[in-house]
Amino acid sequence: MEEKVYRTELNPISFLQRSASIFPEKIAVVDGKQQYSYREFAERVNRMASHLRAMGLQKNDRVAFLCPNTSALLEAHYSVPAAGGILVAINSRLNSQEIDFILRHSGSRFLFVDDELYSLIEPLPLQGIQVVRIEGAGAPEDPYERFLIGGSSEPVASWLEDEEETNAINYTSGTTGNPKGVMYTYRGAYLTALSRVIETGMSSTSIYLWTLPMFHCNGWCFTWAVTAAGGTHVCLRKIDPGLIWELFDTEGITHYNGAPTVQISLVNHPKAHRLDRQITVTVAGAPPSPTLLERMKELNLRPVHVYGLTETYGPYTICEWHQEWDSLPLAEQARLLARQGQNNVVADPVRVVDEAMNDVPRDGMTIGEVVMHGNNVAKGYYENPATTAEAFAGGWFHSGDLGVWHADGYIELRDRAKDVIISGGENISTIEVEQTIVQHP
Repeated sequence: MEEKVYRTELNPISFLQRSASIFPEKIAVVDGKQQYSYREFAERVNRMASHLRAMGLQKNDRVAFLCPNTSALLEAHYSVPAAGGILVAINSRLNSQEIDFILRHSGSRFLFVDDELYSLIEPLPLQGIQVVRIEGAGAPEDPYERFLIGGSSEPVASWLEDEEETNAINYTSGTTGNPKGVMYTYRGAYLTALSRVIETGMSSTSIYLWTLPMFHCNGWCFTWAVTAAGGTHVCLRKIDPGLIWELFDTEGITHYNGAPTVQISLVNHPKAHRLDRQITVTVAGAPPSPTLLERMKELNLRPVHVYGLTETYGPYTICEWHQEWDSLPLAEQARLLARQGQNNVVADPVRVVDEAMNDVPRDGMTIGEVVMHGNNVAKGYYENPATTAEAFAGGWFHSGDLGVWHADGYIELRDRAKDVIISGGENISTIEVEQTIVQHP
């Protein structure tokens, strides 16, 4: 087939290739005392991809990583797909039994494990899986570093034929049974990463702190977004509010993500102080209360409220802020910010529908299910056709989240379909209960 001059397959690996060409000596990654330039970042990725192939990796082989937010896990988001494999970033908070299920279900051929998590895999059989232990960034005798040395610093030839091929499998929490493997595509990851750059205002001067787990929806695709912008990744092994405040100052952090619980721990920490620059904070999971919003503004932390699920590469909607809202009372600002908003720039419009898939009225009162479709929706669950058919019925992803539609097109969640409290014959939203508790003095 003749190559089309107007089309190339979308591939987030190209973000690293571009930034390494434009900013070769710029610091790309900070991991504790270790730093890597974009040139070094790209070379390490090339070495990893090269050695994986030399070790027998075939196209679409699964490569698992069990790590905190480290440079090794960040590199894997490029090296594994570059080699032609599929990345399986495992939740580091799972127990051995859950990890064993993911390894077996995904059929992973390789497993890279951070030293502090190695005890989790020691009880596991691991037959047929090549295991590499990671002792830390830059450690001279680190088996991971030795693995990199075994590869070439030159890029490997791409095996990608179709941008809709799978580049990552992310396992859900498994709260209602075994975890489900959500399949992401090269195309979806590429477009979602660009939406993150746009909605958070990232540029080559941005410095992103990894407070959000990289294993969670591939870090909401910020693993690729920061690189696309030519920014700097600052790795963080665990949430430590005191250390985070130090990094705000010493590293010049401009962006980070996290749930309101993380924000609360930060704003109430003894080291909290007003910053000399604004930091953009992407918040999901629950909206900031008026009290938290006021405190964040005092500290120069600007919240961006988003909503999504593992099946939508993380955030699908964004509560786009209107400048005229700045003059409103804080309680009203918080009410507006609490809404989940509308689709991001590369996503199709989000809908709220009744059981017959009809749009509910935009009255802010009629409750329906939130459904999504398009570039930011995963292509299904790995080796699970029945659940895929159910969740993606009718060409829409059925979130299981209940919400309302406001007159301005913004949606607002009311509950999970399975979490609604029934008291005295009435439906009570657990989200409203949680917000009331948070606002209580």
